[in-house]
This record gives sequence, structure tokens and C-alpha cells, in this order.
Amino acid sequence: MAITVKNISEMFNKDVFTTKGVYAGKVADVKINLAKFRLDSLIVEASRGSFLSSLVGGKKGVVIPYQLVENIGDVVLIKHITTPAVPEERESPGEGMVTPF
Repeated sequence: MAITVKNISEMFNKDVFTTKGVYAGKVADVKINLAKFRLDSLIVEASRGSFLSSLVGGKKGVVIPYQLVENIGDVVLIKHITTPAVPEERESPGEGMVTPF
């Protein structure tokens, strides 16, 4: 997918939405692969109360691989992401607690 922005700096602070129309946050930074002259990933800052902030918990943001980016225009559109199902926590002698990642 080709990028249609003229300057990479135009991507900063763009709103990020999923393909289901859910607000995820804002673009905080980008990672560029200079050897291949392409974007590797977007660093998305999770805004308070956004879908992404509920996924990452207390973290400030998340790195989105460029393969998940659907479109870049007035906003950035990424594929909708979900968390994997976590099995119920069990306590047994000698076993630690299962913690979601």
C-alpha cells in the first residue's frame, strides 16, 4: 500500500480508528526501515477512554505493524484488533497465577 501523505510529519497526531469505527488513539511516532525505504510500524498513543486504552491497560500506547494499516488519509484506519481469550485462572499448589499478556 502506498502512502499518500507528502511529508511523514503529516502523520503525527492523526486520529486512529479501527475498521469497525472504534477510536483507538493518536499517532505518536513512526518507525521507518531506511534500508527498504518503507514504514515498519506506527506507534499509537492510547487516549484515555479509547478502545486501545482498555486493551493495553496502564501502558501509554502500542506499536501497530504497518501490515495492519488499511488506509491513511484524514485519519488512520487500522484492522480491528481483539485480545485473545484468556483461560480462567486456576490456583493449584506449586502453580503460579496465570496473567494475561
